[in-house]
Amino acid sequence: MNPEQNIQTDKEVLVKVEGLSKKFCKDLKTSLWYGVKDLMTGIGGSTNERMLRPKEFWAVKDINFELRRGECLGLIGHNGAGKSTLLKILNGLINPDAGKVTIKGRVGALIELGAGFNPILSGRENIYNNGAILGFTRQEIDQKLDAIIAFAELEEFIDMPVQHYSSGMKVRLGFAVASQLEPDVLIIDEVLAVGDLGFVLKCFKTIDHILPNTAVIFVSHNMPMVSRICTHIILMDKGMSKFNGSDISSAIDLYYTRFANNESNIVYDDNSIALEAITMPNTKQFDGIYQLSWNNDLNLSVRVKLREEEIPIFKFTVFDKELRPVALLEPNCKINNLEIIDTILSFNVSHKNIQLSKGVYSLNLSIESKKGSPLLRINNIMAFQINHEMNVWQPFLLQSEYSNNKVKL
Repeated sequence: MNPEQNIQTDKEVLVKVEGLSKKFCKDLKTSLWYGVKDLMTGIGGSTNERMLRPKEFWAVKDINFELRRGECLGLIGHNGAGKSTLLKILNGLINPDAGKVTIKGRVGALIELGAGFNPILSGRENIYNNGAILGFTRQEIDQKLDAIIAFAELEEFIDMPVQHYSSGMKVRLGFAVASQLEPDVLIIDEVLAVGDLGFVLKCFKTIDHILPNTAVIFVSHNMPMVSRICTHIILMDKGMSKFNGSDISSAIDLYYTRFANNESNIVYDDNSIALEAITMPNTKQFDGIYQLSWNNDLNLSVRVKLREEEIPIFKFTVFDKELRPVALLEPNCKINNLEIIDTILSFNVSHKNIQLSKGVYSLNLSIESKKGSPLLRINNIMAFQINHEMNVWQPFLLQSEYSNNKVKL
């Protein structure tokens, strides 16, 4: 075992989850009836092996992990995967039906917007309340009070009732309390998505500062954020763990697989043009996704059927894994060498040395007349993946050369 492994092993385990499961019932009336039956039989939710009854489902099923001081666990998965239920169990808001949770130290949590705040109390009073819940004395909170208020940027509103706060103000106050008091375990749900960009960047700077002495559990649909701070990741689907490990890029690729398909999504069509085929010639596919290595050429082969004799303008937009437009292939506005043969226009589009960073991307196609009138718009006409050994969350990995500088600076 090398020294780094020894250091990792010596770090204190702050969160240990063993075989954690939680079931719910889809129908309220049936759920109440099951509750009465369980109370009468003395079973309750304590049995670990009880099968699901009609209308019941597993919201969380057999989750296991350990989280040490200095580590950040990313919980990812699509809506309904069980992430919020798992967080509520970890925070003690609901009890599991099976399994065991062991947490050492003070726990700070931002699970739901405004959760833990008394709406009729002021922001200042809520700081003391939340600090007391976390286990801090009034003296300890007094020492941190000014820093909390300053971080939340609420100096003018700190004595106003929280019920009059905006959603962004509640997020700022909640994160300020949870982070500035530096708990042993910090649980962060998607609430950071409510904050503005400046505050989010400040939050991540704070997480970087406290992480060496804290164990962080971070839930987000924003994969660049996840890849930036997480050391471990669990991908959940229908309550179960589909991936559990430290290979962040592999888990994120699995997360995005759900969005990758070749189904056309026609947004607009005036019936003057029809897309008959689009492929990446001489390019291998895996699960319907074209595979390119970083710095390869991107080649498209396109065939359309036209009702008019005028050659339209083609615009191919590249979207990243977050469905954000990151690039536009140069349109054919100045290209006059295309030719229509028997109402069919076949042509190739190429982009040399593509330097998008590793990940899955999709193409949208917009076809317009030379006057700018829309003719056809199709979303997600094709998915392709850029493969590279380096996983970065920036959209581009630009080729660079390094050499000795012979000039004195």
